[in-house]
Amino acid sequence: MSLDPSFVGRTYPPTAPYQVGREKIREFATAIGATEPAHHDPTAARALGHPDVVAPPTFPVVVTMAATRQVVEDPDLGVDYSRVVHGDQRFAYTRPVVAGDELVCVNTIEEVRTRGGHGFVTTRTEVTTPDGEPVVTVWSKIVVRGEG
Repeated sequence: MSLDPSFVGRTYPPTAPYQVGREKIREFATAIGATEPAHHDPTAARALGHPDVVAPPTFPVVVTMAATRQVVEDPDLGVDYSRVVHGDQRFAYTRPVVAGDELVCVNTIEEVRTRGGHGFVTTRTEVTTPDGEPVVTVWSKIVVRGEG
């Protein structure tokens, strides 16, 4: 099944709030080798002016990957998840993510293309607080490998 290009511009409903935990930030930082004290120690983060430990720049993947399910599981779009590979990821921050944040994601499909028998879907995810305060915008491209 090919991807439906009419989905460009489609926006999905906001996700339930995700509570960013201190331990989740520490675990993520450890997993990616981020040793900056502000990722692990609240005192070090506060010394830099943050209310609690600060997430590494790629941490929003934790939140947006779950939100991306709205897109890839939409049967009308035509994504065969067994054929998906990660293509690209970009982040544009308004402010850092810190422990204690509650984050909501709203996904919009920005591009649907087919090249060389492969499908490409680019999403933009606006990550905000439940009150609508912008935190980070995340763009993600997935590649749906063609058959054969």
